[in-house]
Amino acid sequence: MTKKLIKNKNYMLLVIGNFVSLLGSNILQFVMSLYVLELTGSATLFASMLAISILPRILLSPIAGVFGDWFDKKKAIVLLDLVNAFILSMFAIYLIFNDDLTIGLIYLFVVLLETTEIFFHSAMSVVLPSVVEEEQYLEANSLRTMLVSFAQLLAPIFGAMIFGAFGVMVALIIASITFVLSATSEMFIHVPKTKAEGQIKNLKSFKEDLVEGIQLVKRSKSIRTIMSIAVVVNFALAPFFSVGLMFLIKEVLSQSDMRLGLLQTSLGLAMILSPLLLMKKLKQMALGDVLIKGFILMGVLVSLVSISVFPSLSSINQGLFSYLYVLVLCFFIGVLVTAVNISVNTLIQKIVPIEFMGRTSTVLGLLSTIAIPIGQMAFGFLYDAINPGVVMIVNGMIVLLSVALYYQRIKLIDEHSKEEILEEVNVGKVSLNEV
Repeated sequence: MTKKLIKNKNYMLLVIGNFVSLLGSNILQFVMSLYVLELTGSATLFASMLAISILPRILLSPIAGVFGDWFDKKKAIVLLDLVNAFILSMFAIYLIFNDDLTIGLIYLFVVLLETTEIFFHSAMSVVLPSVVEEEQYLEANSLRTMLVSFAQLLAPIFGAMIFGAFGVMVALIIASITFVLSATSEMFIHVPKTKAEGQIKNLKSFKEDLVEGIQLVKRSKSIRTIMSIAVVVNFALAPFFSVGLMFLIKEVLSQSDMRLGLLQTSLGLAMILSPLLLMKKLKQMALGDVLIKGFILMGVLVSLVSISVFPSLSSINQGLFSYLYVLVLCFFIGVLVTAVNISVNTLIQKIVPIEFMGRTSTVLGLLSTIAIPIGQMAFGFLYDAINPGVVMIVNGMIVLLSVALYYQRIKLIDEHSKEEILEEVNVGKVSLNEV
C-alpha cells in the first residue's frame, strides 16, 4: 500500500469507521444466530430469518440505487449509521423490561437492519471512488477487503464470548456503540458532490433516473458481462461454501465441530492474506486477465475437492488425510475468491460513471443475492441425492463454463471507459425517446 493512500485522511477515516461498524455488525449477526437457535431450537425458523432478509433487498434495491446517486453521500452514511445505532438501542431497551424477543420482533429486527444496509451500501459504493484517485482503486479496495475479512474472522470469537458471558442485550449495546463510533469517524470525511446531488428531485425525475440506470445495465456489454458472470459464479460457489463444505466435513468425513471451525478460520485467513500475497501480481495484470485466470483456477480447485470423498483417501486415519487435503485447497480457493472480488469492485469503479454508481452497485448486489438462495436450494437437494464429490465437480464446471462463455468479453473488458458507457446510455435514451 502506498504512503499516499495512508496519508489520505478521507479514505482512512472511511475504512476505519467501516471496520468498526462491520465488526459490531458481524458480532451481532453471529450472536443473533445463536440466540434464535437457543430460543426456538428450530432450524426452520432460523432459515426463515435468513430468507426474510432477502425481501427488503428485492423490494427496495431500485429505490436505494437512485437514493445513493441522488443525495449527499456523507450525510447519508452518517445518518444511516446513527439510525442503526438507534434501532439496536431500542431493542436493547426492550430486553431490559422483557426476558426475550418474540419471533415477530426478530423478523422486524432483521428487516429494519437489512433495509438500512441496502441504502448504506448504495451510498457507500459512491463514497470510496469519490475519495480515492483512480490509480489507487485497487489498493484501496484491497485494504478495505482485508479489514472486512479481519472483522469477519474476529466476529465469531468475540460473539461467542459476549453471548456466553452476557447474552444478546449486551451484544446489541456493543453493536450500537460501534455504529456511533463509525458515524463519528465519517463526520470528518470530505466527499465531493456529484452532479445528481444538485438536481431537482421529484417523482418524475426519480422514474427517469431509475429507467436511466436500467438502460445503463441493459446497454453496456461490460457491465452486463460482470453482472452475468457474478450471478452464475455466486449460484455455483455460494452453495459450495455454505452447504457443500459443511456436508463434506460433518457427514462424509465425520470430522469434529472444532475442525469445521478451523476450516472456516482458514477461509478467513485466506481473505486477509490474499491482498498481501497477490497485490504485486494484481498490479501487473489487466483486471480482465485476473478474472479469467482467477475463475479458471477456482473452478479447477473446487472440482479437485471432490477427490477427498474417494474411499481410498477418506478412510486414511479416520478421514484426517482428506480433511487436511480439503483444508489446503480451500485456503487457496479463498485467496482466489478474494482477489477476484477486489478486481470486480475495482473494475466497476473504473468503468461506471460516478453518477451511476449507486444504481449499478445495488443491481449487482440484488442479482447476486437472489442467485445465492436459488443455488443453495438446488445444490442442497443434489448433495442429499447424489455423491457429494460429483456435485462439487458440477460446482467447479459451472464456473469454468461461465469463463468459456464470456471469455472474449472479459478479455477486452479493461478497454471500456466511463465515456463509452455514458455514450451507450445516451444512445439508449435516444432510442427510447424515438419509440
